[in-house]
Amino acid sequence: MKDKKKLTLWELYLTKEIGIEFKACLYFFAFLFYYCCYKMFNGIFDASIIHMTELIFTCYIIGYLQVYLLWNFDEADSLGAKEIAGMVICTALHVIVSYVGSWFDKNIGVSIGFAAYILFTYICVFFIYKSKRRIDDKKLNEDLKLFQTQHKKSE
Repeated sequence: MKDKKKLTLWELYLTKEIGIEFKACLYFFAFLFYYCCYKMFNGIFDASIIHMTELIFTCYIIGYLQVYLLWNFDEADSLGAKEIAGMVICTALHVIVSYVGSWFDKNIGVSIGFAAYILFTYICVFFIYKSKRRIDDKKLNEDLKLFQTQHKKSE
């Protein structure tokens, strides 16, 4: 008989896919914000659908790289050399695509600003995930204590 408490391969895969979907949406929104601010500061109040399409595809592709090849660095327990390397690699990929796609009109200063913004976003997301894990741990411990007290009363 199969152990019902163990996760199946499908459940493990689905968990990773949901995580990638969440990351792609989160990073797309954050990076689109930078892109829109750049456009507005230049007096342009329209965003290119081509640029947004490139941005969302880039976020998905880099999300897959991040989860399957780069140690899922934003969900790591601590920021070490490996996680920072992952952040730098993904930042470089985003900036290269933005430059080639001319999201910021090939403006080097704005591209460097975009790189700093991406690194800042990755660090913020790292701390958000870390805080969420801590909160989830507290909640699980509280639930366990409640279960243990109820179990002792029923004996």
